[in-house]
Amino acid sequence: MNKRGPRMSRTVVCFALAAAACSVFSAAKAQPEGVPRVVNLRELNMAEAPPDLVARLYQRECAVCHGAALQGAPQGTALAGADLLHGDSIDDIAKNTAEGFPERGMPGFSESLRDQQIRALALYISEQRQGTNLEDFRYNAPLDIPSGVIESEHHDFVVETVIDGLDPLPFSIEPLPDGSLLLTEKRQGLSIISAEGEQSELIRGAPKAWDDSFNFVGQPMGLGWMMEVALHPDYGNNGWIYLHYGDRCSGCNEISRESGQDVSMNKLARGRIRNGAWVDEEILWQTHHEHYTLMPEIAAGGRIAFDNSGYVFFGVGIKGPMEHIGIQDLSTPYGKIMRLHDDGRVPADNPFVGTPGAEPAIWSYGHRNPQGLEFKPGSNEIWSTEMGPRGGDEINLIEPGLNYGWPLFSLGVNYTGTPVAWGRVLGIEFDLADIRQPLVDFTPAPALSSFVFYKGDMFPEWNGDLIVGTLRASDLLRMRVKDHQLVRQETLLEDVVRFRDIEVGPAGEIYLLLEHDSGGQIIKLVSADRR
Repeated sequence: MNKRGPRMSRTVVCFALAAAACSVFSAAKAQPEGVPRVVNLRELNMAEAPPDLVARLYQRECAVCHGAALQGAPQGTALAGADLLHGDSIDDIAKNTAEGFPERGMPGFSESLRDQQIRALALYISEQRQGTNLEDFRYNAPLDIPSGVIESEHHDFVVETVIDGLDPLPFSIEPLPDGSLLLTEKRQGLSIISAEGEQSELIRGAPKAWDDSFNFVGQPMGLGWMMEVALHPDYGNNGWIYLHYGDRCSGCNEISRESGQDVSMNKLARGRIRNGAWVDEEILWQTHHEHYTLMPEIAAGGRIAFDNSGYVFFGVGIKGPMEHIGIQDLSTPYGKIMRLHDDGRVPADNPFVGTPGAEPAIWSYGHRNPQGLEFKPGSNEIWSTEMGPRGGDEINLIEPGLNYGWPLFSLGVNYTGTPVAWGRVLGIEFDLADIRQPLVDFTPAPALSSFVFYKGDMFPEWNGDLIVGTLRASDLLRMRVKDHQLVRQETLLEDVVRFRDIEVGPAGEIYLLLEHDSGGQIIKLVSADRR
């Protein structure tokens, strides 16, 4: 357990946090009009989190009857920690709030509040019932790794620690054939964890990871972070290792020169590790420097997936000047899932190869923050998990050329509680029928992170199920999806820690990468019968 010692003007930029995990993004100001100003990143260290306007609405309209903490009061029932007799979905809560129960002394609010305010109140109540709130990212929550045998529907398992004391902000793990693991830490870089739980020195010559991050109201931010590491499907024969990372530069575009700050953008490379060094590097995808921005890698996506036909997919999240800019613009890489041949060539059948001005690697667009990206075994399907704003986390089936909606539409709302409707600001008209809806919506949002389709011998009843991590909810979930419909969901680990990445080992064990202020960890789930 030891560790080593339509194209928009881009002449100016506003750093307004992308907020895939930042609770304060849209709450500070109304939807922008006109040209945004350049903002010094470090100013945000001194900023205070703006108030949760929906929480204020609850306190004004509901707390006198239902309690400031939803605990109930003499004249009203508890809204959290108890069953709701008339339904606990957001639709149920909104309907009951609008109509009220006059015979029981509860007035309806349909005449005094707008529909969007009622819906926002319903979402707030659901968030509190779920145990998530916008101020707590769970980086420093009490950490208690479960001990003993844990029972689940199909398999009992135990949790074993592989290594602790890692950098608090790890990003990905990848099992190697010899039982060791590749590890990326956002602010450190690439290393190897031996089968005995020892961390190597950083791999020499690998792309640089920058460690000058800072916190903004409890959320770590940074430019030039290391993200996903993944093995080529034929790694045993070709030795290729893929890295997705934030490439950072200074003075390389107008934004950087005008602001006096570094800028960054997602980049995909592959190489090999030989004698502790990164060698044979090939750059597979890099956008023009004009697309590099001040937006941190906190919501940059950063995942990699391979299908069974020689293609590599990777996701780019909110990396535009603001969370709504460039996502619907095919000439920018922001909010896109890309597809290349595994050697970096652009496939001729990519959906926008023939579109003038379009980024040819685009496979799908309209994505906000794709946190997970996986190929489904036994199919030709690529799936993703995606973070919404306030609500609207998604599991998506990714198909070529489709628009997944951001920032025109979401089943969640802005952090202020207002509907997601940036089309008015951007001047984009659309038909909702043309927006691909998620297979599964999570509202309220648990902050979905990485996932895997389980395939292994250790937990045979889980084969084909999704094992999904969450960040703010701090839960590990198992989901069964049949015919693209969620039919069963089980919580395997509850209220533990931020689950950043998930991988399946050679014997079917499940590796989990945890991030926490006390230090990152790798743990694994092992069958209680095979321990």
